[in-house]
Amino acid sequence: MIGWLAGTALHRHANGALVVDVQGVGYEVHVASADDVRAGDSVELFVYTVVRDDAIVLFGFKTYEDREFFELLLVTPGVGPSTALGALRTMSRNELAGAIESGDTKRIVQIPGIGAKTASRIVLELKGKVAVAGPYEPASRGPLRSSAIEDALRGLGYSAQEIRGALADVELPDDEPAALREALQLLRRQ
Repeated sequence: MIGWLAGTALHRHANGALVVDVQGVGYEVHVASADDVRAGDSVELFVYTVVRDDAIVLFGFKTYEDREFFELLLVTPGVGPSTALGALRTMSRNELAGAIESGDTKRIVQIPGIGAKTASRIVLELKGKVAVAGPYEPASRGPLRSSAIEDALRGLGYSAQEIRGALADVELPDDEPAALREALQLLRRQ
């Protein structure tokens, strides 16, 4: 099992995966956050390895604590590696832990791939098992209410952090195509 990799980033895929050169071997690693990683950068990743019948899939994290939290999310029925990684791509470990500890299922439902039942299961399974650094304040998503808009922007390669930063305190139109156009203009200005 691969538990840690150190090497050079060769390429970042649109889906958020990195190709990391480790002494001449290229590993494709699905990462929670690679927004600041460029080709040629040195990277160190704590890795969670999933072995399936048809593939070996690597999930990488900047800290060991993020990897542990990822593993903790996998305990919840209905949460697989892709959903757990999506959770950590959508919000920070502390933000997610705070939502779990406070029972904020409305915040957890905003994670792509997680519905109301799964959000409730996550709270039920993990409440009391996660550590929160500092007081939790529910994140204000501002006027961006449509997860479809955020999903579309993330599909275009923008990170959740970039999206939240550009669209904070911005009132988007109710019409989704118009909202998407306006959001793209705001993101391009950053």
